[in-house]
Amino acid sequence: MVALRTRSKGLIRFAGVGGDQMAREGLSSLFNMADIAIIGLWEVLPRIPKLLQRVRETIDDIVRCRPAVLVTIDSWGFTGRIHKALRALRLPVTQIHYVAPMVWVWHEKRALDLAGCVDYLMTLFSHEPGYFTRAGVPAVWVGHPIIESAMRDGNGSAFRTRYSVAATAPLLCVLPGSRYSEVKHLLPVLSATVQQLSCKRPNIQVVVPTVSSTVEYVTAAVLHWPVPVHIVHTMRDKYDAFAAADVALTAAGTVVLELALANLPMIVTYKVTPLSAWLFRRLSYVQYVSLVNLLLDRPVVPELLQEQCRPALLATAVEQLLDDVTARAIQRVAFREVIRQLGYMGSSRSSPSIRAAQLILECAYSGVSCLS
Repeated sequence: MVALRTRSKGLIRFAGVGGDQMAREGLSSLFNMADIAIIGLWEVLPRIPKLLQRVRETIDDIVRCRPAVLVTIDSWGFTGRIHKALRALRLPVTQIHYVAPMVWVWHEKRALDLAGCVDYLMTLFSHEPGYFTRAGVPAVWVGHPIIESAMRDGNGSAFRTRYSVAATAPLLCVLPGSRYSEVKHLLPVLSATVQQLSCKRPNIQVVVPTVSSTVEYVTAAVLHWPVPVHIVHTMRDKYDAFAAADVALTAAGTVVLELALANLPMIVTYKVTPLSAWLFRRLSYVQYVSLVNLLLDRPVVPELLQEQCRPALLATAVEQLLDDVTARAIQRVAFREVIRQLGYMGSSRSSPSIRAAQLILECAYSGVSCLS
Protein backbone atom coordinates (compact mmCIF):
# COMPACT_ATOMS: atom_id res chain seq x y z
CA MET A 1 0.00 0.00 0.00
CA VAL A 2 2.85 2.38 0.80
CA ALA A 3 4.56 1.63 -2.53
CA LEU A 4 1.29 2.01 -4.44
CA ARG A 5 0.60 5.38 -2.85
CA THR A 6 4.14 6.60 -3.56
CA ARG A 7 4.35 5.40 -7.15
CA SER A 8 0.86 6.70 -8.01
CA LYS A 9 1.72 10.08 -6.43
CA GLY A 10 -1.19 9.65 -4.07
CA LEU A 11 -3.75 9.11 -6.83
CA ILE A 12 -5.01 5.83 -5.44
CA ARG A 13 -7.76 4.83 -3.04
CA PHE A 14 -8.11 1.61 -1.07
CA ALA A 15 -11.18 -0.35 -0.09
CA GLY A 16 -11.51 -3.85 1.27
CA VAL A 17 -10.60 -6.02 4.24
CA GLY A 18 -7.43 -5.68 6.28
CA GLY A 19 -5.73 -5.61 9.64
CA ASP A 20 -3.90 -3.14 11.85
CA GLN A 21 -1.11 -2.19 9.46
CA MET A 22 -3.49 -1.61 6.56
CA ALA A 23 -5.66 0.55 8.84
CA ARG A 24 -2.60 2.71 9.52
CA GLU A 25 -2.35 3.28 5.77
CA GLY A 26 -5.94 4.50 5.60
CA LEU A 27 -8.01 1.37 4.97
CA SER A 28 -11.34 1.19 6.73
CA SER A 29 -11.89 -2.55 6.84
CA LEU A 30 -15.23 -3.91 5.70
CA PHE A 31 -15.22 -6.20 8.76
CA ASN A 32 -12.85 -7.44 11.44
CA MET A 33 -10.09 -9.66 10.06
CA ALA A 34 -10.51 -11.96 13.07
CA ASP A 35 -13.73 -13.24 11.45
CA ILE A 36 -11.74 -15.00 8.72
CA ALA A 37 -8.39 -15.61 10.47
CA ILE A 38 -8.86 -19.27 11.36
CA ILE A 39 -6.12 -21.90 11.47
CA GLY A 40 -6.74 -25.64 11.13
CA LEU A 41 -8.91 -27.85 8.95
CA TRP A 42 -11.38 -29.07 11.54
CA GLU A 43 -11.51 -25.64 13.23
CA VAL A 44 -12.99 -24.08 10.09
CA LEU A 45 -16.10 -26.28 10.02
CA PRO A 46 -18.18 -24.57 12.73
CA ARG A 47 -17.29 -21.18 11.23
CA ILE A 48 -18.35 -21.98 7.67
CA PRO A 49 -21.69 -20.09 7.78
CA LYS A 50 -19.94 -16.96 9.06
CA LEU A 51 -17.14 -17.31 6.52
CA LEU A 52 -19.60 -17.69 3.63
CA GLN A 53 -21.45 -14.62 4.86
CA ARG A 54 -18.20 -12.65 4.82
CA VAL A 55 -17.44 -13.93 1.30
CA ARG A 56 -20.83 -12.65 0.09
CA GLU A 57 -20.34 -9.29 1.83
CA THR A 58 -16.91 -8.90 0.24
CA ILE A 59 -18.20 -9.74 -3.25
CA ASP A 60 -21.10 -7.29 -2.85
CA ASP A 61 -18.70 -4.55 -1.75
CA ILE A 62 -16.41 -5.15 -4.74
CA VAL A 63 -19.38 -4.97 -7.10
CA ARG A 64 -20.44 -1.73 -5.45
CA CYS A 65 -16.96 -0.14 -5.50
CA ARG A 66 -16.03 -1.30 -9.03
CA PRO A 67 -12.25 -1.15 -8.43
CA ALA A 68 -9.74 -0.98 -11.28
CA VAL A 69 -7.79 -3.85 -9.71
CA LEU A 70 -8.64 -6.47 -7.13
CA VAL A 71 -5.68 -7.68 -5.06
CA THR A 72 -6.28 -10.55 -2.67
CA ILE A 73 -3.63 -11.63 -0.22
CA ASP A 74 -3.08 -15.24 0.86
CA SER A 75 -5.96 -17.27 2.45
CA TRP A 76 -6.95 -18.94 -0.83
CA GLY A 77 -9.77 -20.83 0.87
CA PHE A 78 -11.46 -17.46 1.38
CA THR A 79 -10.08 -15.32 -1.44
CA GLY A 80 -10.41 -18.06 -4.07
CA ARG A 81 -14.17 -18.06 -3.64
CA ILE A 82 -14.19 -14.33 -4.25
CA HIS A 83 -12.13 -14.64 -7.44
CA LYS A 84 -14.33 -17.40 -8.83
CA ALA A 85 -17.54 -15.53 -8.07
CA LEU A 86 -16.26 -12.30 -9.63
CA ARG A 87 -15.04 -14.12 -12.73
CA ALA A 88 -18.54 -15.53 -13.16
CA LEU A 89 -19.96 -12.00 -12.91
CA ARG A 90 -17.60 -10.84 -15.70
CA LEU A 91 -16.75 -7.55 -14.01
CA PRO A 92 -14.19 -5.36 -15.82
CA VAL A 93 -11.60 -5.69 -13.05
CA THR A 94 -8.10 -7.16 -13.19
CA GLN A 95 -7.88 -9.94 -10.62
CA ILE A 96 -4.52 -10.43 -8.89
CA HIS A 97 -3.63 -12.80 -6.09
CA TYR A 98 -0.61 -12.14 -3.86
CA VAL A 99 1.07 -15.06 -1.98
CA ALA A 100 0.79 -18.34 -3.84
CA PRO A 101 -0.97 -21.30 -2.25
CA MET A 102 1.81 -23.62 -1.08
CA VAL A 103 1.25 -26.29 -3.71
CA TRP A 104 4.81 -27.50 -3.12
CA VAL A 105 3.68 -28.50 0.39
CA TRP A 106 0.36 -30.04 -0.61
CA HIS A 107 0.03 -31.09 -4.25
CA GLU A 108 1.10 -29.44 -7.51
CA LYS A 109 -2.29 -30.16 -9.11
CA ARG A 110 -3.81 -27.63 -6.72
CA ALA A 111 -2.26 -24.95 -8.95
CA LEU A 112 -5.05 -25.70 -11.42
CA ASP A 113 -7.49 -24.18 -8.92
CA LEU A 114 -6.19 -20.72 -9.85
CA ALA A 115 -6.34 -21.22 -13.61
CA GLY A 116 -8.99 -19.10 -15.28
CA CYS A 117 -9.97 -17.15 -12.18
CA VAL A 118 -6.95 -14.88 -11.64
CA ASP A 119 -5.19 -12.69 -14.19
CA TYR A 120 -1.88 -12.68 -12.34
CA LEU A 121 -0.30 -14.40 -9.39
CA MET A 122 2.49 -12.72 -7.41
CA THR A 123 4.66 -15.17 -5.46
CA LEU A 124 6.90 -14.76 -2.42
CA PHE A 125 9.43 -17.47 -3.23
CA SER A 126 11.54 -17.79 -6.37
CA HIS A 127 10.78 -21.48 -6.94
CA GLU A 128 7.00 -21.01 -7.01
CA PRO A 129 6.10 -19.48 -10.43
CA GLY A 130 6.90 -22.68 -12.34
CA TYR A 131 4.24 -24.66 -10.50
CA PHE A 132 1.60 -22.20 -11.68
CA THR A 133 2.77 -21.33 -15.19
CA ARG A 134 2.63 -25.07 -15.96
CA ALA A 135 -1.04 -24.90 -14.92
CA GLY A 136 -1.69 -21.89 -17.17
CA VAL A 137 -1.57 -19.23 -14.45
CA PRO A 138 0.52 -16.12 -15.28
CA ALA A 139 2.86 -15.91 -12.27
CA VAL A 140 5.73 -13.64 -11.28
CA TRP A 141 8.08 -13.74 -8.33
CA VAL A 142 8.14 -10.38 -6.56
CA GLY A 143 9.96 -11.50 -3.40
CA HIS A 144 9.00 -11.60 0.25
CA PRO A 145 8.06 -8.22 1.76
CA ILE A 146 9.48 -9.29 5.10
CA ILE A 147 12.96 -8.31 3.88
CA GLU A 148 11.78 -4.69 3.82
CA SER A 149 10.96 -4.69 7.51
CA ALA A 150 13.20 -3.29 10.22
CA MET A 151 13.57 -6.69 11.92
CA ARG A 152 17.35 -6.45 11.67
CA ASP A 153 17.42 -2.96 13.19
CA GLY A 154 16.16 -3.74 16.69
CA ASN A 155 17.94 -2.22 19.69
CA GLY A 156 18.27 -4.92 22.31
CA SER A 157 20.04 -2.87 24.95
CA ALA A 158 17.44 -0.11 24.65
CA PHE A 159 14.67 -2.68 25.16
CA ARG A 160 16.32 -4.11 28.27
CA THR A 161 16.79 -0.61 29.70
CA ARG A 162 13.22 0.41 28.87
CA TYR A 163 11.71 -2.65 30.55
CA SER A 164 14.28 -3.01 33.37
CA VAL A 165 15.64 -6.35 32.15
CA ALA A 166 19.16 -6.91 33.48
CA ALA A 167 21.83 -7.48 30.85
CA THR A 168 22.61 -10.87 32.42
CA ALA A 169 18.99 -12.05 32.75
CA PRO A 170 17.92 -14.69 30.20
CA LEU A 171 15.09 -13.28 28.11
CA LEU A 172 12.67 -15.65 26.36
CA CYS A 173 10.48 -14.33 23.55
CA VAL A 174 7.16 -16.20 23.50
CA LEU A 175 5.05 -15.94 20.35
CA PRO A 176 1.73 -17.81 20.63
CA GLY A 177 0.43 -16.67 17.22
CA SER A 178 -1.55 -13.78 15.82
CA ARG A 179 -4.94 -15.48 15.40
CA TYR A 180 -7.26 -16.08 18.32
CA SER A 181 -7.82 -19.71 17.33
CA GLU A 182 -4.11 -20.59 17.44
CA VAL A 183 -3.46 -18.54 20.57
CA LYS A 184 -6.28 -20.40 22.31
CA HIS A 185 -4.64 -23.75 21.50
CA LEU A 186 -1.05 -22.78 22.27
CA LEU A 187 -1.08 -20.34 25.16
CA PRO A 188 -2.10 -22.81 27.90
CA VAL A 189 0.83 -25.06 26.91
CA LEU A 190 3.21 -22.10 26.77
CA SER A 191 2.00 -20.91 30.17
CA ALA A 192 2.83 -24.30 31.70
CA THR A 193 6.19 -24.24 29.92
CA VAL A 194 7.10 -20.90 31.48
CA GLN A 195 5.99 -22.25 34.85
CA GLN A 196 8.43 -25.15 34.53
CA LEU A 197 11.24 -22.89 33.33
CA SER A 198 10.76 -20.57 36.29
CA CYS A 199 11.52 -23.41 38.69
CA LYS A 200 14.92 -24.07 37.11
CA ARG A 201 15.76 -20.51 36.05
CA PRO A 202 14.16 -18.11 38.55
CA ASN A 203 15.87 -15.11 36.92
CA ILE A 204 14.33 -15.71 33.49
CA GLN A 205 12.09 -13.02 32.02
CA VAL A 206 9.60 -13.26 29.16
CA VAL A 207 8.51 -10.87 26.42
CA VAL A 208 5.30 -11.56 24.48
CA PRO A 209 4.76 -9.57 21.26
CA THR A 210 1.07 -9.51 20.38
CA VAL A 211 -1.50 -7.80 18.14
CA SER A 212 -4.66 -5.84 18.86
CA SER A 213 -6.99 -8.76 18.09
CA THR A 214 -5.46 -10.95 20.82
CA VAL A 215 -3.85 -8.51 23.26
CA GLU A 216 -6.68 -8.66 25.81
CA TYR A 217 -6.77 -12.47 25.84
CA VAL A 218 -2.96 -12.71 26.08
CA THR A 219 -2.75 -10.06 28.82
CA ALA A 220 -5.28 -11.91 30.96
CA ALA A 221 -3.57 -15.27 30.35
CA VAL A 222 -0.07 -14.14 31.42
CA LEU A 223 -1.24 -12.13 34.42
CA HIS A 224 -0.23 -14.79 36.94
CA TRP A 225 2.90 -16.14 35.26
CA PRO A 226 5.58 -16.63 37.94
CA VAL A 227 8.21 -14.54 36.12
CA PRO A 228 8.30 -10.93 34.87
CA VAL A 229 6.35 -10.73 31.60
CA HIS A 230 6.54 -7.81 29.18
CA ILE A 231 3.68 -7.57 26.67
CA VAL A 232 4.49 -5.44 23.62
CA HIS A 233 2.34 -4.55 20.63
CA THR A 234 4.12 -1.81 18.70
CA MET A 235 6.40 -2.74 15.81
CA ARG A 236 9.34 -0.86 17.35
CA ASP A 237 9.00 -2.75 20.63
CA LYS A 238 8.71 -6.00 18.68
CA TYR A 239 11.94 -5.33 16.75
CA ASP A 240 13.73 -4.35 19.95
CA ALA A 241 12.37 -7.40 21.80
CA PHE A 242 13.73 -9.72 19.11
CA ALA A 243 17.13 -8.04 19.42
CA ALA A 244 17.08 -8.26 23.21
CA ALA A 245 15.90 -11.87 23.56
CA ASP A 246 18.24 -14.85 23.84
CA VAL A 247 15.83 -17.46 22.46
CA ALA A 248 12.31 -17.54 21.00
CA LEU A 249 9.57 -20.10 21.54
CA THR A 250 7.20 -19.52 18.65
CA ALA A 251 4.17 -20.75 16.82
CA ALA A 252 4.77 -21.78 13.22
CA GLY A 253 4.01 -19.15 10.58
CA THR A 254 5.53 -16.09 8.95
CA VAL A 255 6.90 -15.00 12.33
CA VAL A 256 9.54 -17.73 11.87
CA LEU A 257 10.98 -15.71 8.97
CA GLU A 258 10.83 -12.55 11.08
CA LEU A 259 12.87 -14.26 13.77
CA ALA A 260 15.37 -15.51 11.19
CA LEU A 261 15.72 -11.97 9.85
CA ALA A 262 16.27 -10.74 13.42
CA ASN A 263 18.89 -13.49 13.90
CA LEU A 264 17.08 -14.87 16.97
CA PRO A 265 17.48 -18.64 17.57
CA MET A 266 14.16 -20.38 18.03
CA ILE A 267 12.11 -23.43 18.84
CA VAL A 268 8.95 -23.86 16.77
CA THR A 269 5.81 -25.44 18.16
CA TYR A 270 2.20 -25.83 17.07
CA LYS A 271 -0.98 -27.54 18.12
CA VAL A 272 -4.33 -28.00 16.41
CA THR A 273 -7.17 -30.45 16.94
CA PRO A 274 -6.19 -34.12 16.52
CA LEU A 275 -8.35 -34.45 13.40
CA SER A 276 -6.72 -31.41 11.76
CA ALA A 277 -3.29 -32.83 12.57
CA TRP A 278 -4.24 -36.20 11.10
CA LEU A 279 -5.56 -34.59 7.92
CA PHE A 280 -2.42 -32.47 7.52
CA ARG A 281 -0.18 -35.51 7.81
CA ARG A 282 -2.29 -37.42 5.30
CA LEU A 283 -2.45 -34.62 2.75
CA SER A 284 0.93 -32.88 2.93
CA TYR A 285 4.12 -33.90 1.14
CA VAL A 286 6.69 -32.32 3.48
CA GLN A 287 8.51 -33.23 6.66
CA TYR A 288 8.47 -29.78 8.25
CA VAL A 289 6.08 -26.96 9.09
CA SER A 290 8.43 -24.04 9.81
CA LEU A 291 9.35 -21.95 6.79
CA VAL A 292 13.03 -21.97 7.71
CA ASN A 293 13.16 -25.77 7.58
CA LEU A 294 10.90 -25.92 4.52
CA LEU A 295 13.01 -23.49 2.49
CA LEU A 296 16.29 -25.17 3.43
CA ASP A 297 14.82 -28.70 3.34
CA ARG A 298 16.58 -29.71 6.53
CA PRO A 299 15.82 -29.51 10.28
CA VAL A 300 17.59 -26.28 11.22
CA VAL A 301 15.20 -25.24 13.99
CA PRO A 302 13.63 -27.76 16.39
CA GLU A 303 9.94 -28.45 15.73
CA LEU A 304 7.86 -29.74 18.65
CA LEU A 305 4.43 -30.25 17.15
CA GLN A 306 1.10 -31.65 18.26
CA GLU A 307 1.91 -34.63 20.54
CA GLN A 308 5.33 -33.11 21.28
CA CYS A 309 3.80 -29.74 22.10
CA ARG A 310 4.07 -30.44 25.83
CA PRO A 311 5.43 -28.22 28.62
CA ALA A 312 8.15 -30.62 29.75
CA LEU A 313 9.52 -31.09 26.24
CA LEU A 314 9.30 -27.40 25.37
CA ALA A 315 10.98 -26.32 28.62
CA THR A 316 13.81 -28.79 28.04
CA ALA A 317 14.27 -27.56 24.45
CA VAL A 318 14.40 -23.93 25.59
CA GLU A 319 16.97 -24.76 28.27
CA GLN A 320 19.13 -26.67 25.83
CA LEU A 321 19.11 -23.83 23.33
CA LEU A 322 19.89 -21.26 26.05
CA ASP A 323 22.87 -23.34 27.16
CA ASP A 324 24.21 -24.41 23.77
CA VAL A 325 26.20 -21.63 22.10
CA THR A 326 27.02 -23.88 19.13
CA ALA A 327 23.37 -24.75 18.46
CA ARG A 328 22.48 -21.06 18.41
CA ALA A 329 25.38 -20.30 16.07
CA ILE A 330 24.33 -23.08 13.66
CA GLN A 331 20.84 -21.61 13.46
CA ARG A 332 22.22 -18.14 12.76
CA VAL A 333 24.40 -19.39 9.91
CA ALA A 334 21.35 -21.10 8.39
CA PHE A 335 19.29 -17.92 8.77
CA ARG A 336 21.67 -16.19 6.38
CA GLU A 337 20.86 -18.82 3.75
CA VAL A 338 17.15 -18.20 4.24
CA ILE A 339 17.57 -14.44 3.94
CA ARG A 340 19.43 -14.87 0.65
CA GLN A 341 16.48 -16.88 -0.68
CA LEU A 342 14.07 -14.17 0.39
CA GLY A 343 16.09 -11.20 -0.77
CA TYR A 344 17.82 -12.14 -4.02
CA MET A 345 16.06 -10.25 -6.81
CA GLY A 346 18.04 -11.31 -9.88
CA SER A 347 19.04 -8.34 -12.01
CA SER A 348 16.47 -6.11 -10.33
CA ARG A 349 17.39 -4.13 -7.23
CA SER A 350 13.87 -2.97 -6.49
CA SER A 351 12.10 -4.11 -3.38
CA PRO A 352 9.30 -6.71 -3.35
CA SER A 353 6.73 -4.00 -2.58
CA ILE A 354 7.84 -1.86 -5.52
CA ARG A 355 7.78 -4.83 -7.88
CA ALA A 356 4.28 -5.75 -6.70
CA ALA A 357 3.09 -2.15 -6.96
CA GLN A 358 4.49 -1.88 -10.50
CA LEU A 359 2.43 -4.85 -11.67
CA ILE A 360 -0.73 -3.61 -9.97
CA LEU A 361 -0.43 -0.07 -11.32
CA GLU A 362 0.30 -1.18 -14.87
CA CYS A 363 -2.86 -3.28 -14.72
CA ALA A 364 -4.82 -0.37 -13.28
CA TYR A 365 -3.64 2.14 -15.88
CA SER A 366 -3.38 0.09 -19.04
CA GLY A 367 -3.97 -3.60 -18.43
CA VAL A 368 -0.45 -4.25 -19.78
CA SER A 369 1.41 -7.08 -18.11
CA CYS A 370 4.80 -6.38 -16.56
CA LEU A 371 5.68 -10.04 -16.20
CA SER A 372 8.48 -9.81 -18.75
